[in-house]
Amino acid sequence: MYFAALLARTEDGWEASDTELDDVETLSDLTELAREASVDDDTVIVFIEQEDAWFGIVRVEGEDDPRIYVSDGAAAARSSYGEILTKELLGDVQEDDGPDLDALDLDGTEDGEPDEDDDEEESAVVAEAVPAEPVGDRLILADLGLSQKELMALDTDALSEIADALGAAEVLEAVR
Repeated sequence: MYFAALLARTEDGWEASDTELDDVETLSDLTELAREASVDDDTVIVFIEQEDAWFGIVRVEGEDDPRIYVSDGAAAARSSYGEILTKELLGDVQEDDGPDLDALDLDGTEDGEPDEDDDEEESAVVAEAVPAEPVGDRLILADLGLSQKELMALDTDALSEIADALGAAEVLEAVR
């Protein structure tokens, strides 16, 4: 189960909105969603959390490239929305670090016929290639009141602690 929210900074403080990620397939889609929530090209923070397995932050400011932080690269890479973020940060694991296991037909199965072992093999490739540690821009929120050390120390209920540091805890809780 995922939770996703947008925090858009305005001259009056932060405005929060719960967001659906159903139509998000790429980082460009996510960035566009954030830019639509922006007021005067100001800062928008996208929070994505998958239960207590991992969380990700995408910071979008105007037309600048998004800045990304993921709390656990390996855990995120095994989930659909986390994969979007880790691919941007680390590249396509299969293309860079090994064969495209979906394209191989070494066991004689017909094209399109799933092989039970493929998912296990693919997970093993991802687990070896993506670090089980934080990845991305560790200073993503430093100028907003959350230091690198504080960000790296977050574990469970991280989004609430981040929102609290930004002064947006109440607005985030309103959309939760």
